[in-house]
Amino acid sequence: MNLLRRIERHLDHHRIAQTRFGRDAAGDPRLVSDMRNGREPRCQLAQRVTAYMDGQDAGVHS
Repeated sequence: MNLLRRIERHLDHHRIAQTRFGRDAAGDPRLVSDMRNGREPRCQLAQRVTAYMDGQDAGVHS
């Protein structure tokens, strides 16, 4: 799945603001906005964001 699409679904599911997500997941409140405008995160950042979402999802489902 495309990372931005997964982030969008995560934002909707958890009802959090894009700036909060970016700050918590990557230390960058503009992350989602920049990705919507074409930014492609490097592999290490993508892995960190994915791990953050996995952790959030695990907390919701446990």
